Amino acid sequence: MMSEPVPPSGTPAVRETELLIVGAGPAGLFACYYAGMRGLDVTLLDSLPHLGGQVAALYPDKEIFDVAGFPAVTGRELVERLTRQAETAAPTVVLGEGAVKLGRQDANAVIVTTDTGRVIRAGAVLITAGIGRFTPRPLPALDGFTGNGVHHLVSPPHEYAERDVVIVGGGDSAVDWANALAPHARQVTLVHRRHRFRAHEHSVARLMDSSVRILTNSEIAEVHGVDSLKSVTVRDCGTQVLQTVETDVLIPALGHIASLGPLTTWGLTIDKQQIHVDTAMSTGLDRVYAAGDITTYPGKVRLMTVGFGEAATAVNNIAVRLRPDEDLFPGHSSERPPIPTP
Repeated sequence: MMSEPVPPSGTPAVRETELLIVGAGPAGLFACYYAGMRGLDVTLLDSLPHLGGQVAALYPDKEIFDVAGFPAVTGRELVERLTRQAETAAPTVVLGEGAVKLGRQDANAVIVTTDTGRVIRAGAVLITAGIGRFTPRPLPALDGFTGNGVHHLVSPPHEYAERDVVIVGGGDSAVDWANALAPHARQVTLVHRRHRFRAHEHSVARLMDSSVRILTNSEIAEVHGVDSLKSVTVRDCGTQVLQTVETDVLIPALGHIASLGPLTTWGLTIDKQQIHVDTAMSTGLDRVYAAGDITTYPGKVRLMTVGFGEAATAVNNIAVRLRPDEDLFPGHSSERPPIPTP
């Protein structure tokens, strides 16, 4: 993929493109590929410094089980495959820049300005920004701790070999990471402030059969260490009894706070951090569409595979918006000649 450099300070760079995709997660990458099938010139924009969005940032080495054709696939492998697929569209990729302003110069284009001052003039915009910008939920016990050993983003499991790991949380992320790291780490301890886990039943059953030490109805009271983490104090929420757990790594898997950020100023119809779309995936703003987890409509099911279908639906409707003489249905991909791989 061709990357664009950050424009020099005070010199806005203007990029002309048929389709600007805002968000380079799975839905955005698939939309990029599908736009290439429709012969569109594509620019792919993401505020993160890498492709893959939330999947690549938060759970690259966890297995995903609800993608068609894959009984199980890690986030890393899925992103790698989607990236290779998207490369066939020969997109221009702009990473580490967020979409800030939406404007119009005329009826034939949408103008998007990034937080570096770059200006992108697009025939249409497709928002595939997932949950938007996300920040980890805070763990109060970490206030003031500046040493090493706190991992908000988890490294590949083999890097935890011969290390003691404490994971905090009771949802899917916490339980999945405990299961993933148990075969590699010296000891994994999972601390959850309630008696029951919120994770998928199969994952919880696997956890109960593992070597993970489980401390429920408990919370982290203090963390200890100067340059690096040495131990944590765990408090039983019922008895208030304290115990010390030695650890090299603390993973606060408490979820993330999502924010649509500047997208809330674009005039979109937004409900609970999701953008309302119609059956064509149009947001109601001319030439502005959305697909994936960021969208909502009656009966919406928030699955990655649904996002792939929405991306294809959006791109086909965008294609006929930009080129009215073309058909909405492009024909089956099996009827087309193979797209050469870059």
